[in-house]
Amino acid sequence: MWPTTDPTTAPWRSDPDEYWRSIDAAVREEGCDSPVAVLDLTAFEHNVADLRRRAGGVPIRVASKSIRVRAVISEILGRPGFAGVLAYDVAEAVWLATKSDVSDVLLGYPSVRPHALRALVADDVARSRVTLLVDSVEHLDRVDAVTPPGGRGEVRVAIDLDASLRIGGGRVHLGVRRSPVHSPQQARALAENIDSRRGFALVGVMSYEAQVAGMGNGAAGRPLTNAAVRLLQRRSMAELIERRGAAIEAIGSICELEFVNGGGTGSLEVTATDPSVTDIAAGSGFFGGHLFDSYAHFRPAPAVAFGLDVVRLPAPGIATCAGGGWIASGPPGADRLPLPVWPAGLRYVGTEAAGEVQTPLRGTAGLTVGDRVWFRHTKSGEISERVNEVVMLARAGDGSARVVDRLPTYRGEGKCFL
Repeated sequence: MWPTTDPTTAPWRSDPDEYWRSIDAAVREEGCDSPVAVLDLTAFEHNVADLRRRAGGVPIRVASKSIRVRAVISEILGRPGFAGVLAYDVAEAVWLATKSDVSDVLLGYPSVRPHALRALVADDVARSRVTLLVDSVEHLDRVDAVTPPGGRGEVRVAIDLDASLRIGGGRVHLGVRRSPVHSPQQARALAENIDSRRGFALVGVMSYEAQVAGMGNGAAGRPLTNAAVRLLQRRSMAELIERRGAAIEAIGSICELEFVNGGGTGSLEVTATDPSVTDIAAGSGFFGGHLFDSYAHFRPAPAVAFGLDVVRLPAPGIATCAGGGWIASGPPGADRLPLPVWPAGLRYVGTEAAGEVQTPLRGTAGLTVGDRVWFRHTKSGEISERVNEVVMLARAGDGSARVVDRLPTYRGEGKCFL
């Protein structure tokens, strides 16, 4: 049973030193070896409640990429306000649909992997629950090449509608490089193609406004940049809401859609105002990676962190941890490094930063061999690729933490999808 905790308390803000100290004490008492990843349930419940509040009643689709712990995904889906999964790989989607009994799994990315597609098409349960994402007829051709339409049931598909902002006739592109389907006319043309082909059922649309959901607008010490980003985000959402609505109307004249998915953790409030959207994706906000510390309109709690052992003291003021090079995906930069949070005041050695097998840190007065340093990952789910389990912590009324369970990650269950 998932332990009951109070999401209204915020020890990570009221007394951050004690928050991390209590986490360290709990895993030491349990005898957990490093590297050790923890999930603090008080912080997690805070994040769940905040995501639901920000969505304003629009159902949240759980982005599995940002969690990668099946037990946590199942727990979230059992709560009001959350429905369906946004998966990142076909094999993962089949696994969740069949092994975790998730009845609605949307792929967030196209796939051309023949073995994974064949397994999906061959499984009646998975095929009825999983929706492939497509943005071209070539994606349909790949499915047909694996199993011709005469030899299979219908495959559910959704169109990936590009949500980026294009200015000056496309000369300026703001957002991620995803789908080539941008205009309502392009969306309609692809929908007509899907509708005319045997073996496919067009059931949904997805669009991810990364330039809104994935861009911080409250970075410390950068007021002008923050103001520019917020202006860009407002303009982008105004354009997208109009264009997305027109695209859904165009597709709707061809077939009836079951869902329209949009948004992300950083855009819940504004995506919820789009009348064409039926559910909003969110994932990173559950665990609260430090990338979201640069957002002005919300601040997730640091629910997940990892601890590394100090293994040597190479010079005065420097302590070296075992491991630590858990660099986040995205454009290379300091913000992709794990953030050392406890003991306070630690910083990287500039010539080494976070290393694969060792990470030296400065500002380590008082640390000795055998002590533990705690870090927050930049993102959320990527940490699950580094550990076999996440140690679950609950808190007593006095603020002390204790280990209540150990949850296997995808890696701990022997799964590696991408």
